[in-house]
Amino acid sequence: AKPKKKKGEKAARIIKRPEEGPLKDLLAKKADGAGVLRPRKSAPSRVPPVAKRPFPAPAVPDAGAAPGKAVGKKKAKKWAGKAGIPGGKGRRHKKEIYEKADLYQGRSLKRKARKGGKEARKKVQQTQITVPKAIKRRLRIQESVTVSELAKAMGIKAAELIKRLLILGVPSNINQSLDFETATLVADEFGYELELDSFDEASLIPEPEDRPEDLVPRPPVVTIMGHVDHGKTSLLDYIRKSNIIGGESGGITQHIGAYFVKTDGGDIVFLDTPGHEAFTAMRARGAEVTDLIVLVVAADDGVMPQTKEAVNHARAADIPIVVAVNKIDKPDADPERVKRELAELNLTPEEWGGDTIFGHISAKTGEGVDELLSLILLQAEVLELKGNPNKPARGTIIEARLDKSKGPLATVLIKNGTLRKGDYFVCGEHHGRVRAMNSSRGTRMKSAGPSMPVEIYGISGVPMAGDIFVAVPDEKTAKQVSENRRAKSRKQEVARKGMVSLDDLFERIKEGGVKELNIVLKTDVQGSLEALSESLVKQSTSEVKLNIIHSGTGAIAESDVMLAVASGAIIIGFNVRANPRATEIAEKENVDIRYYDVIYNVIKDIRLAMAGLLEPVYEERIIGRADIKEIFHVPKVGSVAGCLVSEGHVQRNAKIRLLRDNVVVFDGKIASLRRFKEDAKEVQSGYECGIGLENFQDIKPGDVFEVYEVEEVEAEL
Repeated sequence: AKPKKKKGEKAARIIKRPEEGPLKDLLAKKADGAGVLRPRKSAPSRVPPVAKRPFPAPAVPDAGAAPGKAVGKKKAKKWAGKAGIPGGKGRRHKKEIYEKADLYQGRSLKRKARKGGKEARKKVQQTQITVPKAIKRRLRIQESVTVSELAKAMGIKAAELIKRLLILGVPSNINQSLDFETATLVADEFGYELELDSFDEASLIPEPEDRPEDLVPRPPVVTIMGHVDHGKTSLLDYIRKSNIIGGESGGITQHIGAYFVKTDGGDIVFLDTPGHEAFTAMRARGAEVTDLIVLVVAADDGVMPQTKEAVNHARAADIPIVVAVNKIDKPDADPERVKRELAELNLTPEEWGGDTIFGHISAKTGEGVDELLSLILLQAEVLELKGNPNKPARGTIIEARLDKSKGPLATVLIKNGTLRKGDYFVCGEHHGRVRAMNSSRGTRMKSAGPSMPVEIYGISGVPMAGDIFVAVPDEKTAKQVSENRRAKSRKQEVARKGMVSLDDLFERIKEGGVKELNIVLKTDVQGSLEALSESLVKQSTSEVKLNIIHSGTGAIAESDVMLAVASGAIIIGFNVRANPRATEIAEKENVDIRYYDVIYNVIKDIRLAMAGLLEPVYEERIIGRADIKEIFHVPKVGSVAGCLVSEGHVQRNAKIRLLRDNVVVFDGKIASLRRFKEDAKEVQSGYECGIGLENFQDIKPGDVFEVYEVEEVEAEL
């Protein structure tokens, strides 16, 4: 079917009956003259007079009919109804045609544009896009942001951003972390202004000011410090009437412990720190949370390296020191020597005109211990130690570990406020709710006030020793703070790892590659983990790098063994053991698991393992010299040197060097060694022999042979 053609737009033609139009008189005359029948007038009662309208009737489709032409019955009926004739019955009427000009008499016709017409389309095409006023758009970002995150935030391609960074002199890839300053510079190039979106932790966990009326006296926190084996734990044992040191490996303290002691003069909280060098971080942490330091010095040993270090920690934290001169019951005890040595460290006794309190004790017999406790309480009174129990608890994690049945445990020293069972808290990157609290003696507690050491259960993970412990109003706040801290720590870790530059790679290639010893480290408590990690990393040298690929607290699990398999690591268990399944996998995969309980043994074995990774060193040992007297040219063999062995001996399988005027001309192997036409394995000093060289014929009389061996020697770190 052909599509219908659209009719062009024409002027409206209006049709009226003749008697209504302006030509009705003219028509009446023509009708009279021509004898045409006039239409019969209807009865006035039936047909009302037709009202003259100011505007013509609507147009009809068949407007082309000429005037005077008869209209069909149906159409007549239709028009009769429109003209107001009742029933639609009436005489036929002639049509009259008006043009547009007759109707509007020169007035312009304003026509409404049809929707979607040409004019509307023109208007759409002419619409101007309004450009917004050029202002810098603002973005809020974290302290560290990756290239891909920044590109996404600005709505640009990452490649464009990398290109601009390269122009600014910062080569990077899509996962590279940018610091806030670099991100601000590059964002400025794209017309963006960056704002630091810092998580306001202080608003979630505020620390209200303490009112003077709320403050009450609290027990002093005393840290016992000193050199290894000077009797710190023995002193604490006597005070607590318990045998702690019996449970420590080698009689050496390897954990930091917090103990609450009731005395006649008042309560005291003791922190026992390890004495040997590996636990420097622990001692520093002990100094941060303490009010008073008791420096234990053995009367027979005097001031030692860790004694000096403890004094430095105390001075750095500005904490008063009470000196306890121990082992005075020994025959070779010399307390005066200790005083002299400490005076050199500016710890002058009171009897010498100084301000340091000295106490003479014997931790073994208990002599002078009560007097020392009185001195500690006296010093605490001078310090006027107070705390506010009427606020949420704040404290420090002293020690943390993973228990097989109870999960993560932490020893917390409450500094201020009161901690109750059921409180929500945040400690470092972890959060939780206090499910249970134990005192230092293992009894259950419902609440703990200022200066109380408690062991708590219900933590989401094992926190780091030294983390700040804060009680919060609800679980939502605890989660928010811990998640933000974790995210920040992850970003810092990524930024710290960074990328290996081509320069670094070239240096490594030039050096012949750095050997690596990978270690998976598992310990019983967090403090030991921290100390061991630091001590082991310090063992790294320019030839062998020590990598701790994973460290944690708790038993050695299958996941640790699988990680060791993947990375070629050895597993070190410190005071922990592997579960049976892990041991089975380790045997199957040939993974080395080592168990230790004393830190010195770990370091010693690791150094031996690192030395084993080094390439063996080859040393040269000269075993003989031979002077060339004559040269013989043998067919199919070449030149053979007739020699006299002047020093040592010549061996058939040894290496040889040809010297001419003490300059090395040849360095290689002996092809043949003969004595009187017979092959010889060895020719001793003073004997003659014939020596042929491998692939070398330029031998002259007067030259000297130097015979040597190469020995493999174990490399040392």
